[in-house]
Parts: sequence; structure tokens; C-alpha cells
Amino acid sequence: MQFADRLNNVETSAIRELFKLLGKPGIISFAGGFPDSAMFDVEGIRQASAQALAQEPGAALQYGATEGYNPLREQLAAFMASKGVKNLTPEGLIVTTGSQQALDLIAKTLLDPNDVALVEAPTFLATIQCFRLYGPQVVGVPIDAQGVQVDQLEALIVKHRPKLVYLIPTFGNPSGATLSLARRLRVLELAVQYQTVVVEDDPYGDLYFGEAPPPSLLALSEQVPGSRDWLIHCGSLSKVLSPGLRVGWMIAPPDVLARATMCKQFSDAHTSTFAQATAAHYLKSGRMPETLNTVRRVYGERAQAMGEALQQEMGDALQFTQPQGGLFFWAQLTGAHGRLRDGNVLAQRAIEKGVAFVPGAPFYANNPDASTIRLSFATADVAKIKEGIARLGQALV
Repeated sequence: MQFADRLNNVETSAIRELFKLLGKPGIISFAGGFPDSAMFDVEGIRQASAQALAQEPGAALQYGATEGYNPLREQLAAFMASKGVKNLTPEGLIVTTGSQQALDLIAKTLLDPNDVALVEAPTFLATIQCFRLYGPQVVGVPIDAQGVQVDQLEALIVKHRPKLVYLIPTFGNPSGATLSLARRLRVLELAVQYQTVVVEDDPYGDLYFGEAPPPSLLALSEQVPGSRDWLIHCGSLSKVLSPGLRVGWMIAPPDVLARATMCKQFSDAHTSTFAQATAAHYLKSGRMPETLNTVRRVYGERAQAMGEALQQEMGDALQFTQPQGGLFFWAQLTGAHGRLRDGNVLAQRAIEKGVAFVPGAPFYANNPDASTIRLSFATADVAKIKEGIARLGQALV
């Protein structure tokens, strides 16, 4: 059987392949990027779904508009307004089947073979795969603890004239980095100066542990005239409410939304109306702030425990910046005292010790750093985190 040539540009996710190894009894996994199912507000979602069926069963169970269920679009516009986004109407966004579909729609509508897409190095693995499916060259831009290095970003924009720049500015996956306020404003200035589309992916921005992060690029666009015309914002309820609902959204200029809506018609017609109605009632109920407070507290405790355990068990054999939000630790093996410096080798040894994580190399579009690793603290309690990191320390020897 002959398959489409575009499949030659992609390969199976290294993370998904790793999951096949996790069936070993007693294994502690820091590999996934999942929220903890114990954090789901099951009762609130149950009430919201019941209200959806009781109040508008026909609309909740019927086909719907491709752009999204309007009561949900209204709630999402209000949700974004509460985070500082001004002048957003329900018509200014479309509902997608998770933010992953939003990324696919962006790639479908903007990227051609031989185009260039700039991404952070490292970045979300699925974005690299999604973009490559449509044939562009995907080029990584260096980051540090304050996010993408804007001087390097500008140099690569000048060099490649990219079709788009993709960023996760707040608690990035896998880096955990948060783009500073000054750099956020500079990114917006670069978008206007070079007329380059900037895609802001923001699934983790509400998961902060202490002080709130800087406002989103979308919220800050009011301060940089013209930048809103070059900005696409992707949001999701997956990390803060439930990934099973598959509810995300895209905010973009009208011509982008129109073309993305057309492409969505071809793929799934519309996101589940029942899921959308459930999400709309949940947001309307006012339960989200309490849910977020609980999630922030629990994840913050786990992140603190993992940081302390890594310091105790790994010492100077591992360098990392303590995350202030999100779901991940991003760390670099130093090779100190003759210990391992290859994340792929450590991953295999760790499985033998009963603990799993993801090597960092697959998160790079090019020039991978094999000494990096990603650890998620979201789904293990404090006791398991301490035990898992102790096992990891044994694997490092």
C-alpha cells in the first residue's frame, strides 16, 4: 500500500512509545503530561452535564455550528476577559477539540512545504510532529529560564522569514520556563515589525503556585499597536478541568478564524456539543476559581517535593530551575563525578529501577540535547515522588 508522502516527515511519538514500557508492576511514572484525575471536579462536571441535558437537551445532543456552541463561546470570552483580554467577543474565537486541534488547524491554514516555522528549543513534541506533517522546515530557537531568547528569535526571523513563530510563553512544555514581561512585549514588537504570525499556546497559564505569571501575549497586545493582527492564541480546559471533555479554543484575526473554521468542517464538523454544553454550564456555575485553587496548591506541593528530592538524590549531577507553575521539571544531566550524562540511557536504566521519565532529545526540532530530561510531578503524590526520585538517583550511579 502506498501512503502519502507527508508521512515521511513524521514518526511515532517517543513519549507514546515509552508508555508501552510502563506496564511493569509498581513502576512510578513521571513520564506523562497528564493532570491528576484525582483533581477533577467530578461533582461539578456531573452537575453541569445534568444541567445541559435538563435545560437544552436538543442543542446538547444535536449537530452544532462548526465555530462552537454559542453559550460556551460567551463563557470563554468572559473567562479570557477575567485574565485581562479586552475587546473579545464570542465571535472572536472558535471552539476546537482540544488545543491540539487548534494547532493542526493553524498548520493547515498557514503552512506550506518549504515554509519555515520557528519553535522554542525545546518545545511541545506534538507541535513539531503536527507542523512537520504539512511539510515546512521546523527550526528551534534557544530558550533559557526566562523563555525564548528574543535576540536569537529576531536573528532567525531575519534569516528565515518564517510563516509563523510558535511559543508556549507560560510554564512551557517541556521547559517549565516562563517568558518575562519585557520579552513578551518584545515578541509582540517583532511580530509587528516583521509581520510574522505569533502563535501563543497557553494550556498551563492558570497553573501557577505563587505569584501569578505575566499577562498573556494576547492580554498584552493592547500595549503594542498592531500586534493583535499577527497573534493567534490557543487555550484549553484539559489541564484545569478535564482532558476528556476535549474542549479548547482559538482566538485569531477574522480571516484566520474563517479559514480555520472551514478546515474544521472538513475534519470533525464541530467539537462535541454535549461536551461544549457541559463546559459552558461548568464555567457559568462559578466553580472554576475553587478548582484552580485546589489544583495550584496540590501541584505546588508536589513540585516543591520533587525539587527537594532531586537536590538531595542527584546533587550537582543534575541542573534545573525550580518551576513556578505548570506540570514539569526540565533538567540537564551534568555528568558530575563520572555519572551518566545521556538522558536516553538513563531512561532505560530508570525503567529497570521502577521509575519512568521522558528523555529530552525528542523535544528539539533540531540539534537535540541528549543530556536533558523531562519529569512530571502532576500524577504522583509526595510519597511516590520521594521514592521515585530516590530510584532515579540509584539509576544514575
